[in-house]
Amino acid sequence: MKLSSTLAIAALLAAAQASALAAEVAVLRNGFTIRCERREQVGDMMRLYTSSGYVDVPAAEIAAFEKDETPVAPVPVAQLPVPGIQTAALPPQTRTTPAPAVSVITPKVDIDQLVRDASDRHRLDPDFVNSVIKAESGFHPRAVSPKGARGLMQLMPGTAAQLGVADAFDPKANVDAGTAYLSSLLDLYNDDPIKALAAYNAGPHRVDQYHGVPPYTETRAYVARIVRDFNAKKRAQMKSAGTQPKSTDANAKPAQKPQTPQASTTTD
Repeated sequence: MKLSSTLAIAALLAAAQASALAAEVAVLRNGFTIRCERREQVGDMMRLYTSSGYVDVPAAEIAAFEKDETPVAPVPVAQLPVPGIQTAALPPQTRTTPAPAVSVITPKVDIDQLVRDASDRHRLDPDFVNSVIKAESGFHPRAVSPKGARGLMQLMPGTAAQLGVADAFDPKANVDAGTAYLSSLLDLYNDDPIKALAAYNAGPHRVDQYHGVPPYTETRAYVARIVRDFNAKKRAQMKSAGTQPKSTDANAKPAQKPQTPQASTTTD
């Protein structure tokens, strides 16, 4: 009996370690990564289960899955159930039976509403903010860039701290802080959206250094991507309303604060 109990415990320990080793990192085509405990194909979406819930990512946007090399602490033997002892009799914190999936799935966040609220507070066009979020994180609240930027609007730890954000993965706090920062950059550059976007990506010091969009391939592509996405939204809205766009002049004044980008990303 003693030997069989020992073997049972060893088997449970091996299973726990195998589960930990099964953790993967999804590498997105935009360079971001998402750590997941497991994954599941749902139509054309890949559902990635994280430690706090799950996120649905278009399967086409995932470049690869890599083994998670993050060290995992071993499971203490004392916390594993021993044959002959009912799991229900153990203290709650030592149970190894996972809770029902529904209890760990984070409720869906209405990102559109968060963007509308933040845009209204900071007097920005919500389409403009949405285009920035699309380029930054692809609307994944737990996205992490290779440089350490986090969340929907990819706040760097230092920037998040300056803006009073304790948890950059909190969608509401992230969107509000990112929108406030974008608004401050528009103020800094006299409502020039091209310079503001370049500064959001490369930093104001680089925009000041080069007197416009810095000559970085990443930054130029980033600004151009947002401009295209924003213009596409506006054209679709005009088409739906039965009107035609009057101009593609970057200096055309919108109804709201940000001078919305409607031109190429040439430097001064």
